[in-house]
Amino acid sequence: MAAISGVVSKTDFSDQLDPAVVTSATESVSRTLELEQRGLEAVRLALSGGLAEAFARAADVIERASGNVIVTGMGKSGHVGKKIAATLASTGTPSHYVHPAEASHGDLGVLRDSDVVLAMSWSGETAELADIVEYTRRFGVPLIAITSKPASALGRAADIGLFLPAAQEACPNGLAPTTSTTMQLAAGDALAILLLERRGFTAMDFNRFHPGGKLGSKLMTVARLMHEGDQMPLVPSTATLAEGIVEMTSKRFGIAGVVDEAGHLVGVLTDGDVRRAFQAGFKDRSILDAMGQRPRTATPDQLAVQVLAQMNEARITCMFVLEDRTPTGLVHVHDLLRAGVV
Repeated sequence: MAAISGVVSKTDFSDQLDPAVVTSATESVSRTLELEQRGLEAVRLALSGGLAEAFARAADVIERASGNVIVTGMGKSGHVGKKIAATLASTGTPSHYVHPAEASHGDLGVLRDSDVVLAMSWSGETAELADIVEYTRRFGVPLIAITSKPASALGRAADIGLFLPAAQEACPNGLAPTTSTTMQLAAGDALAILLLERRGFTAMDFNRFHPGGKLGSKLMTVARLMHEGDQMPLVPSTATLAEGIVEMTSKRFGIAGVVDEAGHLVGVLTDGDVRRAFQAGFKDRSILDAMGQRPRTATPDQLAVQVLAQMNEARITCMFVLEDRTPTGLVHVHDLLRAGVV
């Protein structure tokens, strides 16, 4: 179909592909995945040959440092390094990426004696790394290397070497970094998770660095979503059933909390309790005789996704949020769903 008024028609992707084309694609993709899997398996096996000790030493050096982890690398190693720096930073290890060429033109100024440099080069002979490596040697900045060549310039200069085993690239020409970058990325992830586990970094810690997006909604705490103060439907334990119904319906949550003289939650009155009272022939009496005495509750620092799971399990729509048995808020399932907690 010809373009009309500058509008180009969409390409039709509904045509049936030649089975030979699909077969060829399957073989190519499978071969790539198999070669990269072999590379990762080689890294795992190398742990028993000293690589595990190198990881432990690298984590010790980073933990003792009071500064940042400065990740650097050129080309594809640099792209991998940017991701590793981001992963470190998001899991509790302050880190950022410095381009080695830019480091030679002033960015070395970001380096401090308290930092640790994590340099990446598969060959270990990347010329652009020379200045930043030399700087670490001159000023005593710890240098960790991720490379496949222990005898390379980078491997010899490093205080600690995460020496990865040789592996066949998935590129049929043996040129495009593929298997090697997958192995570098996995090594960086492994170091980040090792540091995370040693620090006892929790989901709540993770939440501080991921407030946005889908991940942020999953890590949102109840404190950010709960209704507080006068919005909470509360009555004293001396109230009557009729007074509890008035409070429950006026706040429109389908629930009323019952508190004792100390302000502690002792029970809740729900729609179900009210229905049962009318089915039995309504007679106004103490709310203590009609309320449920074992309500499900949450805490302010609890993950909203956990609370939603508890609501679904118990088939309820509201939960009071307690601190030291005292209601400080109320969270409704609609609040969780509006916030994207699923």
